[in-house]
Amino acid sequence: MKEYWKGGNMLNPLPAVMVSTKGKDGKNNIVTVAWCGNACTNPPILYISLRPERYSYNIIKETNEFVVNLVNKDLAYACDYCGVKSGKDHDKFKELNLTPIDSKYVKAPTILEAPVSLECKVKEIIPLGSHHMILADILGVTIDNKYLDENNRFNLYNANLISYSHGEYYTLGEYVGKFGYSVKK
Repeated sequence: MKEYWKGGNMLNPLPAVMVSTKGKDGKNNIVTVAWCGNACTNPPILYISLRPERYSYNIIKETNEFVVNLVNKDLAYACDYCGVKSGKDHDKFKELNLTPIDSKYVKAPTILEAPVSLECKVKEIIPLGSHHMILADILGVTIDNKYLDENNRFNLYNANLISYSHGEYYTLGEYVGKFGYSVKK
């Protein structure tokens, strides 16, 4: 049996990421975002959606850049904290013992402890209602080389990434197949 509900946000789970920024005043900040994803392969573009009242929103709007840091199980507590505390009142890097390192392509810092970080330059901001979608070019990617296998291939599956679903965090589940396995002979 199925039930019919009015339209709502039921596309879950989503990746939980920590978006790092640097204001024109030089102050670093981190905001947690679950509404994010890939938008285009070539050129590489991603999106994040933020409420305009969030502290990081104005930083991104002023600087036109940010870094999306993937979150693993070790960073889950920090990820949650960065989503409920405002950078107006808290130095999240200091309070969470996270390490800001210089990024290669943007002034916003990369989080050293993140397994993967994507340096982004804003392409367009689209007001949608409660959230504004920020489309951004991915200028560079930093990876933690401990996820390289013996053949120097990147194996992110060992990072123990987390996802967000209806207010709860989960690690990713078991492997079930790879793209095209349904038609492979």
